[in-house]
Amino acid sequence: MLIRVGIHLLANAIGLVVAAWTLSGMTITGPAFVVAVLIFTVVEVVADPLVTKIAMTSVPALRGGVALVTTFLGLLITTWISSGLQINGAKTWLLAIVIVWLAALLADLILPVLLVKKAVGQAQA
Repeated sequence: MLIRVGIHLLANAIGLVVAAWTLSGMTITGPAFVVAVLIFTVVEVVADPLVTKIAMTSVPALRGGVALVTTFLGLLITTWISSGLQINGAKTWLLAIVIVWLAALLADLILPVLLVKKAVGQAQA
């Protein structure tokens, strides 16, 4: 479980960095970055079951977009609470949601494979 949390934190950090690197209207600042990643991840973990439950009961068509809605909520609350993340402009917001979601998803899929491969290589050595 602790490894899964670590991977989720790292995946979200990668998603935020990729979006900030790609979008000129999104900035992440040094030390506050860690706080922003923690806030973003906590909001996502808490919001995901709530948004999923709402989608399942009220708006079934939203089920496929739960991760995007959760990413939006994570970004929104993180920008409110932390000075380490700033997003300016509607276009930047929309692109940030998609880029953070996609980069974090890919990192969440790839990181466990890389970590297992590394652990197996170390165990064989």
